[in-house]
Amino acid sequence: MTERAADDRFSHAIELTPAFHDFDPMNVVWHGHYLKYLELARCALLQRFDYDYPQMRDSGYFWPIVDLRSKYIRPATWGRALEVRATIVEWENRLKIDYLIRDAVSGERMTRAHTIQVAVEIASGQMQYVCPRVLWDRLGISP
Repeated sequence: MTERAADDRFSHAIELTPAFHDFDPMNVVWHGHYLKYLELARCALLQRFDYDYPQMRDSGYFWPIVDLRSKYIRPATWGRALEVRATIVEWENRLKIDYLIRDAVSGERMTRAHTIQVAVEIASGQMQYVCPRVLWDRLGISP
């Protein structure tokens, strides 16, 4: 599987400020909440292509996450707005999305992550070893 160079067409960023309930007793965002931030950015990115989770289901596929990795570089602390950028980097045999979380003001890198999703045909429950044509069409890519 080849990983593609970042292309702005396949990238989208959101800004958020962690809520009070996202912080642990040490006044940093608890590591599990970062997954929620990735999900928000992933959905915003997929909505740009009109292929968010409802459209995936309607096209006959589930897209479960089968791998998620994150590297926490610096903690997010109280009052810091964050930029969460999601970028599609693979789509041939799986959907791989890279993430970068930065301080929205300083641009300081806070977290890097990626998720890998695979297409599962709803009717048969079978994993697809090649991404379905609908993903390529939504992304505006020719096979």
